[in-house]
Amino acid sequence: MSEHNLRKWRLILGGDQNDGTGMSLGQQDLRIDKTLEALYDSDRRGGLGASSPNVSRWLGDIRSFFPNTVVQVMQKDALKRLDLTQMLTEKEMLENVDADVHLVATLMTLSRVIPEKTKDTARMVVRKVVDELMKKLAQPMQQAITGSLNRSIRNRRPRHNEINWPATIQKNLKHYQPEYKTIIPETRIGYGRKTSSLKDVVLCLDQSGSMGTSVVYSGIFGAVMASIPAIKTKMVVFDTAVADLTEELNDPVELLFGVQLGGGTDINLALTYCQQIITRPSDTVLVLITDLYEGGDPAGMRKRAAELVGAGVQVIVLLALNDDGAPGYDHGEAKFFSGLGVPVFACTPDKFPDMMAAALTKQDLNAWAAKEDLVLKK
Repeated sequence: MSEHNLRKWRLILGGDQNDGTGMSLGQQDLRIDKTLEALYDSDRRGGLGASSPNVSRWLGDIRSFFPNTVVQVMQKDALKRLDLTQMLTEKEMLENVDADVHLVATLMTLSRVIPEKTKDTARMVVRKVVDELMKKLAQPMQQAITGSLNRSIRNRRPRHNEINWPATIQKNLKHYQPEYKTIIPETRIGYGRKTSSLKDVVLCLDQSGSMGTSVVYSGIFGAVMASIPAIKTKMVVFDTAVADLTEELNDPVELLFGVQLGGGTDINLALTYCQQIITRPSDTVLVLITDLYEGGDPAGMRKRAAELVGAGVQVIVLLALNDDGAPGYDHGEAKFFSGLGVPVFACTPDKFPDMMAAALTKQDLNAWAAKEDLVLKK
């Protein structure tokens, strides 16, 4: 039997001691083997909540390993073998489901093969998680960003409708006139124009399978930022193609269903698109959320990154935006971005509002990350 056919039988039989092939697999084939094992040799049943945080990742990985026709078969098998269809169609199971970001990431991955009759139920699950996260994350995000912007744009010559009266009164207490029972506001403090955006933010999200929970949190934070008039937020997602989901930011549930997790990664293509939509480089924060495993043009990616930094864009690389622990990432590319002066670290959702506030006021994010113990260990 040829080595090629022996390799196929090894992957089919699953590597048990009695598979009879004696075949050793290379690194790539081992990843494929683990992906197949997770689906066809697993005893997992009855739900995809917090107990299965890696499901969305390997469901996305299969798009990298197999053609679309095979991917569709495997995803349908996943629906049946993991009892997800039953969970989504039975009201009692839905009411008791352990819904979390991992489940949402899995549903995003399976959105193209979920039966039509269960899609509304899937949206209910996603909306339940999104609503809970919005309650938890929206207020800290709004407070951190609006507070930092208000402080950074304070000026001494505001128009009447831009005056910050509490700050102005406090600043001029020494000019109180007892005979008139009033304060002479020699110094006026304002917040600037509130009707126009002061900063632009571009969230550029890697939607490969490994980034599932990061995409969920990014979508929610993007929706919150889109509701803040002082900043103009754009949302771009990519794998081997680029999709601009800015128009979906008013509804994070629809936004998340517009994401297709899995597949390859073309960071160069994504940065090229972002470069085209950035109109105010010195007033723009570009947050690139990716593990930096470039499947497209590494040299082109580096060139685009250098051009963006050179143009004055504040670029930040988040290797992950979740609570899933230390991320895997391309250390060589991380070192390159760091060499450009770009902060590179993973961030938990609770730290993200403060990180954005620091970025929008052009603080030293490397120092901020060190203070928050977010610096990657070498």
